[in-house]
Amino acid sequence: MATYLQFLAAFVAPPLLALAALRFRNHREDWWSLAGVGVLVVLALAYTTPWDNYLIRRGVWTYGADTVLGTLWLAPIEEYAFVAMQTVVAGLWVQFIAGPPDAGFGPSKRDAAVGALAGLVVTAAGAAFLGTASTFYLGAILAWAGPVLALQWAVGWQYLWERPRTVAVGVGVPTLYFATVDRIALADGIWTISTEYTTGVAVAGLPVEEGAFFLVTNLFVVQGLLLYDWVVARWA
Repeated sequence: MATYLQFLAAFVAPPLLALAALRFRNHREDWWSLAGVGVLVVLALAYTTPWDNYLIRRGVWTYGADTVLGTLWLAPIEEYAFVAMQTVVAGLWVQFIAGPPDAGFGPSKRDAAVGALAGLVVTAAGAAFLGTASTFYLGAILAWAGPVLALQWAVGWQYLWERPRTVAVGVGVPTLYFATVDRIALADGIWTISTEYTTGVAVAGLPVEEGAFFLVTNLFVVQGLLLYDWVVARWA
C-alpha cells in the first residue's frame, strides 16, 4: 500500500512542476496574474479546512493505516498539501490556455442577481440532500460549493459564459486527471469513502461524489482566476 505522501509525489507533483516550468519559460510581466494563484491557494485552504475536517469527523471518509505522516486537526498533513497543490495545478493550467482578459466587459445588476440566485439554488439543492444518509456527501459538496459559485457568478457569469472553451478545457482537464488519480488512491486504500453516506453510483469505479468534488473545486479555481484577471485588467 502506498502512502499519501507517495501519492502526492507520484501524481500531483509532476503536473505541478511541468506547468511551473512552462510558466517560467513563457514568463509574462503581468505578475498580478501569478499572484492570483497564490491568493486562491490561501482562500482554498481557508474555505476547505473546516468542511474537510467536519466530514472526516462525520466519517464520510477515512484513511488507511500508516498511510499518512500525521494530522493537523483531524485531517492528514498531506490533505492540506493536496488542496494547495491542486489549486496551483488548475490555476497554472487555466492561465496557460486562457487568452488576454477583456477589460471592457461590465456586468449589469440584473446579471449579478441572476448569477447569485443560480448559486443559491445549488446551495438549496445541497441542503435538501443533507437530510438523507445516502446523499449526505453529495449534499455536503453542493451546499459547500453553492456560496462560492453564487459569488463568482454574481461577479461575472456572463463573462465566463462568453468563454466556453476556456472554461470547459480549463475545468475539464484537471477534473478528469484528478478524478483518475483519486480512483487509483481509492483502489490502493490510501483513503476510503463511506458507503453509508454515498449514493453507490460510480463511473469507472469512482464514486460520483468524488467526481463532483473535483468538478466544483476546479470550477472554483478556473472561474476565480479568469474573473481575477478581468478585474485586474479593469483596474489597470
